Amino acid sequence: MPPRRSSRSQSSGPTWRDVEPAPVVLLQGSEEYFAHQARRRLIGLARESEAGAEVHELSARDYATGALAMATSPSLFGDSRVVTVGELEKMSEEFLEDAVAYLAAPDPESMVILTHGGGNRGKRLLDAIAKAKHPVVECKPLKNDRDKSDFVYAEVRSAGRRIEPDAARLLIAAAGRDVGELASACRQLAQDGPPTISDGIVEKYYGGRAEVTAFKVADAAVAGNSGFALRALRQALDSGTDPVPLVGALAMRVRHICQVHGLREAPAQLARSLGMAPWQVEQAQRDSRRFTSEALSEVVRSLAEADAQVKGEAQDPVYAMERAILTLTMAGRRHG
Repeated sequence: MPPRRSSRSQSSGPTWRDVEPAPVVLLQGSEEYFAHQARRRLIGLARESEAGAEVHELSARDYATGALAMATSPSLFGDSRVVTVGELEKMSEEFLEDAVAYLAAPDPESMVILTHGGGNRGKRLLDAIAKAKHPVVECKPLKNDRDKSDFVYAEVRSAGRRIEPDAARLLIAAAGRDVGELASACRQLAQDGPPTISDGIVEKYYGGRAEVTAFKVADAAVAGNSGFALRALRQALDSGTDPVPLVGALAMRVRHICQVHGLREAPAQLARSLGMAPWQVEQAQRDSRRFTSEALSEVVRSLAEADAQVKGEAQDPVYAMERAILTLTMAGRRHG
């Protein structure tokens, strides 16, 4: 199966969105969603090219010597073959030897898709793949908010839509723990929503989630709107929301403010160094103007105390939350 040409430069490497068929493709990283989407794309392109393409699945952990050669050997009908091999991070010695030998002369009519979840197991094979310049697709987890924001923007853009920064923030709050869930949310909004997705649209679909409610409370508290923040808190707790994520949202917002407080670099530069999205830096910079260093120290201490109390050190976590919110709103007012 001859490889297709890719529009990306070889040095940057393909992504799970645009990887093209090749005799050997390595999917490397622990984010299974990206690896799954890459495999799905490659198998779909192989079947587009040849409807009768055979697909075989192997495990590098539970591997029998010779299985790779057998799976890639020509069929009676001359159909091309796609062989997916998972669990390379747990590969057996038998697989390692067979795979290294296969790399010396891969079958041009086959495509072998190797999935390695991370770690140093099979380093000799990984080095051989890199030396032979076979495509390597990074399937790393989304580590920070900037990664998640970039993912959301790309998902929505690929569906012919755009999403506003505040809407992206709410969506990440609602579904950002799991990449698959976040991707599904993006697809739903792109399919059912307007050309430009606003925070109101996200609120319509996901406003009942604890994480979204937590960010609404945090927004109001940082803005100094104690009345709205306390009402939103009460409504959330009355509906059964766990106070722990509420404190977490407040702490994350204050942490962003502390990270940029007193810094004068451009948002894009700070975003790269702090692992935040540019819009988060801009928001934190705006918020930071309302606080002195002393006020922020007071707020941090109050949130640390509230975090401990909602996790079991106090009989009345509601009081701890209310006190933290009032400390935050009043600290900003005194300076603003």
